[in-house]
Amino acid sequence: MLEAAIVWLQHADPATIYLFLFLVAFLENVVPPIPGDIPIAFIGYLIIQSGITFVGALLWSSLGSTAGFMLVYMLSRHLGMKLYAEGKSPAKHWLAKSAHRFFPPSDMELLRRKFATHGYLAVLVNRFLFGSRAVISVMAGLMHLKSMYVFLAAVLSATAWNVLLLYGGYLLGSNWQDIGGYAAMYSIPVTITFVLILSLAVWKFIRERKLHHE
Repeated sequence: MLEAAIVWLQHADPATIYLFLFLVAFLENVVPPIPGDIPIAFIGYLIIQSGITFVGALLWSSLGSTAGFMLVYMLSRHLGMKLYAEGKSPAKHWLAKSAHRFFPPSDMELLRRKFATHGYLAVLVNRFLFGSRAVISVMAGLMHLKSMYVFLAAVLSATAWNVLLLYGGYLLGSNWQDIGGYAAMYSIPVTITFVLILSLAVWKFIRERKLHHE
């Protein structure tokens, strides 16, 4: 299917290519199995031989990435508000009861206060995190992170990542498919660093709770 799309895009007009960029970047966030990085890198390669511009490709791919991320975030936030609504009677719905059993409301509120900063950092680097982009948007919503800050972080993350993909595809030319290996060079170190930061924060959080209960 991807091969057919590549052949089709080589003969498509600029408006169609921009629409494709927006859709593939959007759907990658909403339906995670859909690949987004490789098609965007291919569009970078097409800049050489088509009527599209780098700025136009960056704009539409980043808009798609941000829109998809924010849609999942808003849905997750809406669900989180229902599951952990403040000042309401005890949970009656089975889904809320299940969520409260594993993550009590008191713990969720504490987690929001302790990990809000890490949540915004996760959104900021979400495009560079290996295999966890969809999880970040869901967790940002459940933790009720502020929408404006999430939006700005998502825009910055998507723009920076798409610059690398498009420019990488442009530089690699006919070898644009090698972008996966180069993308890993950025993703893996960032992912390891973020996991270490988060692990340290979780360890400190658990230690503080133990000291508090002793």
